[in-house]
Amino acid sequence: MSVHDDLTTAQRCLDDLSRSVGRLEQQLGSTGLEMRRVRADADHLRESVALLREAASQPGSSRRPELVTIPDTPYDDSLWIDTDDEGLGARGRHAP
Repeated sequence: MSVHDDLTTAQRCLDDLSRSVGRLEQQLGSTGLEMRRVRADADHLRESVALLREAASQPGSSRRPELVTIPDTPYDDSLWIDTDDEGLGARGRHAP
């Protein structure tokens, strides 16, 4: 399946969920905390799928980021000559 097909399937499932939540609201009422949370969660899912659909429609969105290889070899010690050891103070000086 393509991403478009998967998003369409997810949208259909959310539509079914929304209809079911609507029927539950009619039977149980919409004033209870539990029902309000279920409605809010269903709405949040709908918004999230809409954001996914928008991101998938942008060109280059399916590309993976370029990986950067970090070598295992030790760094050149000369890079650290003019630095202080963190928490230890400057070289050659002693704590009072």
